[in-house]
Amino acid sequence: MSSSKPSPQEFLAAAEPGTRVVVRYRIEGGLTDALGELVARTTEGCTIRTRRSDVVIPLPLVVAAKQVPPPPPRRAPRQQH
Repeated sequence: MSSSKPSPQEFLAAAEPGTRVVVRYRIEGGLTDALGELVARTTEGCTIRTRRSDVVIPLPLVVAAKQVPPPPPRRAPRQQH
């Protein structure tokens, strides 16, 4: 029984928009991650909506990708005494 795991590109191609993902991809000088909601995908790339902005990632630069759980609820601001 061998279950072959999909490649990161195959995972992203099959993931539904709205899925929360983390994607590791190549940049000049190394690797970086984008954590957020998958908002769009094409045959050339995907768009991840992070806390700061939408990040467009070309699929050939992706080295890893997976679904992640929703973020924890935000904590209430601390009360000042």
